[in-house]
Amino acid sequence: MTHFDASDGAFLINYRFRSLCLLLLCILTASCTSPAPKPTYFPGYPIGYVERGVASWYGPGFHGNKTANGEVYDMHQLTAAHRTLPLGSIAIVRSPATDRQITVRINDRGPFARGRILDLSLAGAQALGMVGSGTAQVELRVIGFKGRADHMGALRVQIGAFADQNNALILLERARRIYFPGRIQAVELTEGRRFRVQVGEFRSEQQAEAAASKLESELGTQSFIFRDDG
Repeated sequence: MTHFDASDGAFLINYRFRSLCLLLLCILTASCTSPAPKPTYFPGYPIGYVERGVASWYGPGFHGNKTANGEVYDMHQLTAAHRTLPLGSIAIVRSPATDRQITVRINDRGPFARGRILDLSLAGAQALGMVGSGTAQVELRVIGFKGRADHMGALRVQIGAFADQNNALILLERARRIYFPGRIQAVELTEGRRFRVQVGEFRSEQQAEAAASKLESELGTQSFIFRDDG
C-alpha cells in the first residue's frame, strides 16, 4: 500500500496548477507572437500614400445628398472627399498648425477647386478647428481601405466649369482636338447648375498629369485630375 499524506496532495495540486499555467502561457505567447494576417489590397492601391496641401470643408448645402459611393452624405460623420484616392480609403488627416489629427473615410469626390486636396465633413473640420477659417494646411496619410476591391475608375482631367452650357460646349470642342474622349457633366451645386468640362480616360497618374499639362499649355485653362467612379 502506497503511503499518501496531505503534503503529497498539496504537491500534486501545485504541480497541476503550475502545468496548467504553463500551458496557458504557451498558448497566449503563441497567439501574441504569430504575425497578424495582412489586409489584401487590389493592385495599385496606395497604402502609405502621403499628401500635403490645403483642405476645405463642405456641410449644410450638401447634407443629405448622395456621395460618390452612393451613401447619403452626413456632415456629422468623419468622412471626406478626395479627387483620386479609391473610395473607401481610410486616412489620418493632421493639422500642422494645431497638431490635431482625425481619421476619416473617403466616400466622395472633390474638392472641385484648384489648389485644394481634400474636402472634409463639418465634423472633421470642427475636430481640426478649421470651421471659421474655411481652409487649413493639412497632411494626409492613407492607412487602410474599406471599400470595393474589384477596380479603380479611370482618371479624367477637368478643364473648366460654366454656368452657361454653350461656353462648356465650346471648350469641349477645342479640347477634343487634343484628347478624346471628352464630356460635359451637369451638376447641381448650392450656387446653381454648373457644366463641367472633362477630358480623357487615363489609367495612370502619369498619363493624366501629362494630359493636364498639355491642355493647360494649349488651351490656357486651369485643370485638375479626378477619378471617375461612375
